[in-house]
Amino acid sequence: MTALPLDATARAARVRLMIFDVDGVLTDGGLMFTGAGDTMKAFNSLDGHGAKLLREAGIDTAIITGRRSEIVAVRAKELRITHLYQGVEDKRVAFAQLLAETGLTAQECGYMGDDWPDLAVMLQCGFAAAPANAHADVLARAHWVAAAHGGHGAVREVTDMILRAQNRYEALLAAACAPHAAKPR
Repeated sequence: MTALPLDATARAARVRLMIFDVDGVLTDGGLMFTGAGDTMKAFNSLDGHGAKLLREAGIDTAIITGRRSEIVAVRAKELRITHLYQGVEDKRVAFAQLLAETGLTAQECGYMGDDWPDLAVMLQCGFAAAPANAHADVLARAHWVAAAHGGHGAVREVTDMILRAQNRYEALLAAACAPHAAKPR
């Protein structure tokens, strides 16, 4: 593991709400369509567990996505992602609503995106992250870039990074490794 830039670590230490795009971040960006025209998406289980770990550490989560998909609503509910904005044409509007709803400042928020529609929000947030295969203009503006591609562990990398920056990673890992109390017979 390489050392993180101090600026990115300091920024991640302030995150109280982490926001994710879907296509290209929570998924690999591929879109599969059924004969009926329904969209199918594949999600990474490591990424999902990372989102759950953020919640366990007291860090809220959100999704802001340009597409509307029932499968995204199902996945967000499964992961207990608190705030879901779908079918968003201008992500700045959804971000402003999210700030009003949570009472947080933009500097307390992180955002992981992969393409131009994400840039306006990424540039407002205190911590901007991108998967390794994000568009070059997004990579150039991110505070931190995952080694993994979107839909292939990039979300888990950023969640682990945030948890480490906030000194919460080791406690969560220790709890996961602790033996469970034996049930009385």
